[in-house]
Amino acid sequence: MSTTPEDRLTPEQLRTLFLFESLSIEQIHWLAERGRVERRDAGEVVYREGEPATCFFVLLRGAISLHRVLHGDDVEVNRTDQRGVYSGATRAYLGDRVEQSYPHTMRAVSDAEFFVLPADEFAYAVRTWFPMALHLLEGLFFGTRAANAIVNERERLLALASLSAGLTHELNNPAAAALRATAGLRERVTGMRHKLAMIADGRLDGAALHKLVGLQDDAVRHAAAGVDLTAMETADEEDTVSDWLEERGIARAWDLAPSLVAAGIGVPWLTEAASTVGDEYFEGAVRWITYTIDTELMMGEIDDSVERISELVGAARQYSQLDRTPLQIVDVHALIDATLTMLQAKIPQGVRVVREYDKSLPSIPAYGAELNQVWTNLIVNALDAMPDGGTLTVRTWREDARLMVEIADTGVGIAKDIRPRIFEPFFTTKQVGEGTGLGLDISYRIVVNKHHGDLRVTSEPGDTRFTVCLPIEQEAANSEPSGDTEGETGTRTETEAGTGTAAAETDSEASTGAAGGVSPAAGG
Repeated sequence: MSTTPEDRLTPEQLRTLFLFESLSIEQIHWLAERGRVERRDAGEVVYREGEPATCFFVLLRGAISLHRVLHGDDVEVNRTDQRGVYSGATRAYLGDRVEQSYPHTMRAVSDAEFFVLPADEFAYAVRTWFPMALHLLEGLFFGTRAANAIVNERERLLALASLSAGLTHELNNPAAAALRATAGLRERVTGMRHKLAMIADGRLDGAALHKLVGLQDDAVRHAAAGVDLTAMETADEEDTVSDWLEERGIARAWDLAPSLVAAGIGVPWLTEAASTVGDEYFEGAVRWITYTIDTELMMGEIDDSVERISELVGAARQYSQLDRTPLQIVDVHALIDATLTMLQAKIPQGVRVVREYDKSLPSIPAYGAELNQVWTNLIVNALDAMPDGGTLTVRTWREDARLMVEIADTGVGIAKDIRPRIFEPFFTTKQVGEGTGLGLDISYRIVVNKHHGDLRVTSEPGDTRFTVCLPIEQEAANSEPSGDTEGETGTRTETEAGTGTAAAETDSEASTGAAGGVSPAAGG
């Protein structure tokens, strides 16, 4: 670290920083006397998360990044090169009521220079110069922290309840099918045991038994191959088989015909079977074969049901990413498909889902669980915009070094006057109790702050499109976030208007946007 305590900024130089431009001459001179200039080399840690917060830092030159340690992994939450942004001991004015430690780690991305003010001096200045603002900031900090804790917990519970209900609904169908098939299978096996009792009694000689086993094997092969008939063709074939069996005195032929037809067994096969085992054993043979076919079909149904359950569990694992490290190489299409599977129960009957994937797209470095949260928020919003049905289109393609994901709907659209506000925290157009207004704000933070991508929206009645832009290469993921995103609000103008400090304070709890409110989320 290169520190030069004798280096000072002149009052005129301090006045060029937007944070201090409205201070009085006496206040500017006070800061100039007590602050110092410090320099950090590229890659050097300015301060580390959890250490006592001893200094307030204002960026004079260079670029910085903020990091949090989450579950043992270092996660970058913000990056900027805007002159005048601030971080560090931003909560010093709260005194002992709040733990005075750095809520994140700051690193110098390039060679950087800071105006540094000791935490106790910063706290004295805020308390002495801005008594009314101090009360407002205290109320904002503690009030927002309490509200965020309640709302975020409620948001997580609602999301968990919604996904749990959807997953339970989807699991119930194959589970119920497996139970029905198991009950039917038990009945068929009981019937086959009764037929085995006939064999044990010697009613069927060895030659006839050998022929019967051959017919059984042939019927199993037919059942495995299946048939491809329309509903009308199936009904006609069942009538034909049922009539043929009744002509030969087979009782309850109408009950046997559906199973035989489902296995592709028709009159020609039955005629050959009758000539093979003879009229004496034909009815017993037909019923034995029917039991065998039913058993095979039910085992196939159980197999399909269990496979469906396994697929749903796999989709839930893919969605939650519980068995993965936070940053990984992911297939975006697999993540989207897992999300659509989890939300299947929420998709109304009248909504058609269209997937237009560019299968040539590569896997990308990303936080899979967080991206699934983005897809969930965007898809649910799209479905909510189409209560009477429509088309949900998920499209992917590549633009230069970025992977593009578009989620479009044919719903009512977003009114032009509220479009600039949709990424603001707690802003919602839904009825009271139906939304917290955090979905798009969280999505924006994940895409822009965490993945250094972009989230855009265009909307008109019948055509609303949210486009997520993600860097494909790891090098691109480390680059500066795009600044031309539609709906961006974290500009210098807002910070100059006095929102930067509050944003830094309230967001420091979540460790995002703490560098002076430069991110859209912090600025909101």
